[in-house]
Amino acid sequence: MLPAVARGYQGWFHPCARLSVRMSSTGIDRKGILANRVAVVTGSTSGIGFAMARRLARDGAHVVISSRKQQNVDRAVAELQGEGLSVAGIVCHVGKAEDREQLVAKALEHCGGVDFLVCSAGVNPLVGSTLGTSEQIWDKILSVNVKSPALLLSQLLPYMEKRRGAVILVSSAAAYYPAKELGVYNVSKTALLGLTRTLALELAPKDIRLHENESFWKNFKERHQLQRIGESEDCAGIVSFLCSPDASYITGENIAVAGFSSRL
Repeated sequence: MLPAVARGYQGWFHPCARLSVRMSSTGIDRKGILANRVAVVTGSTSGIGFAMARRLARDGAHVVISSRKQQNVDRAVAELQGEGLSVAGIVCHVGKAEDREQLVAKALEHCGGVDFLVCSAGVNPLVGSTLGTSEQIWDKILSVNVKSPALLLSQLLPYMEKRRGAVILVSSAAAYYPAKELGVYNVSKTALLGLTRTLALELAPKDIRLHENESFWKNFKERHQLQRIGESEDCAGIVSFLCSPDASYITGENIAVAGFSSRL
C-alpha cells in the first residue's frame, strides 16, 4: 500500500462525490464518512450481512444488498429504505456466474463504479464428518464460501481499481477453532484466511485493501472473554471502519469479532 500512502487522502472520494468528510478536534466525523461511495454486500438480507449493510448505508454509502430469494431482498430493501437509507437490492446466488454478473450491473447503475465489496454469503448444507462428506457437498461448500468471493471480485475489479476501496471477506472463528461436526465448513473458512493474504498482495497496487472479518457463530463460553452472545450489529462497526479513510494503511489483516482473541 505504499503508493496509496504516498498520495495520502488526496482523491479519496471518486468523481461522482459531492460531499467532503468533516473534521473536528477529535478526528473524523463518522456521520457520512462513506458518503457517495458504493458498497456491494452479499448474503445481506438478514443476520450479520444485513447489519453490515445497514451500518455502511447509515455511514453514507449507497449499498447494494443481495441474497437468493426475492422476498427476502424485497423485505430488506423496504426496511432500509424506510429508514431513509440509500439501498438497492437484487437476487444473487453467488455460486452462479449469471447472478454475479447481474449483481455487478446493479451496482454500476448508481455511479458507474464500486468502492467496497463485503462477502458475507456462505453455506453449510451438512453437519457431519469431513471424510464422510460427498464430493457434491465438498464442491458446493468450497464453491460458495471460497471460490465465489474471488470470482465476484474478479468481475468487479475493473470498476474498483484506483478508487481507494476495500474488500472484506466474512469468515468464522471456526477457522481457528474448528468444530468436529462442521467438517468441510471449517476447511472453507480457514481457506478464506489464505485467500485474504494472497489477494491483499495482488490488490495493493490497485489501491484496494483487503481484510477478513471473522464472525463467531456459536457461544463457546469456555473461550469467551466477554460473557455474552454476540449480536449481528457487533460485526457492523468494524466493517464500516475498514471501509473508511481511517483504515487506509490496513490490508491483508484477519480481525476477529468473537468476544475473545483468536490469536495464539
